[in-house]
Amino acid sequence: MATFEVDVPIRWVDLDAQGHVNNALVVDYLQEARVGALLPGPNGRLLGRGLVVVGHQVEYLAPIEFSHEPLRVSLRLGDVRAASYRYAYELRQGATPVARARTQICLFDFEAQRPRRISDAERVWFDEVAEPLDDLPRLDSYRVGASAHEHAFPVRWSDLDSYGHVNNVRFFAYVGEARVALNRGLITDALAVGSASMLMIVRQDMRYVAQLEHRLEPYLVRTAFAKVGRSSITFAHEIVDPLADGAVIARSTAVLVHADASGRPTPVPDAVRDAATRWAVD
Repeated sequence: MATFEVDVPIRWVDLDAQGHVNNALVVDYLQEARVGALLPGPNGRLLGRGLVVVGHQVEYLAPIEFSHEPLRVSLRLGDVRAASYRYAYELRQGATPVARARTQICLFDFEAQRPRRISDAERVWFDEVAEPLDDLPRLDSYRVGASAHEHAFPVRWSDLDSYGHVNNVRFFAYVGEARVALNRGLITDALAVGSASMLMIVRQDMRYVAQLEHRLEPYLVRTAFAKVGRSSITFAHEIVDPLADGAVIARSTAVLVHADASGRPTPVPDAVRDAATRWAVD
């Protein structure tokens, strides 16, 4: 068993309009921590041979502010199976816990386009460092039906990683942009810089179904309201390919809280409740 401690620098460009690190960049920090833990060891070559992310679970505990001091990420590995394993993370800014997460990883043969088994030699290291991992609280699963908000998005060339497909981190940006597009006409004040209210993301899960390739034609994010509480909103997302009969590429669930400028939860606006009846999950 082993806990890896990895320092991840914060860039000024990681901040969003609300002045803290954007939620999608937190997933980038997870990726940097995985690379920092895996690359120096005997299985570092796996990064070049092929690893794909099957899913993420991310809990956001506190805003991450810009600092010249890096984030400290504590990383553990476990649940090693025939072709997959999991990571557990705790992210701290100074003494403050700011996020925790889980990631499912699968070894993948890109030439054959299928998962591959962990070799006996690779398993030696995994067995040395692996430990049982607890689960984050489970989010309900939802189906985005016919009544959904649709947001078209292009894949940028810079969204691709060294494997030639869209990096797993970028999916969080795509669904984030879709939420902004949906909310733009509903709670404009929560999207403006220096506004009296805001939307704070507290949990976001992503499950990857297929690889996303670069092309000039856009893909779609289909979004529906799963739950609307007093101050919380749960969104269900599907990233789909409209040129392949709406084939699903990824699914995501996100929980956000409507809050005032101090971060205190406040009631969800009526416009959102009205929209939730229009774009509801099946």
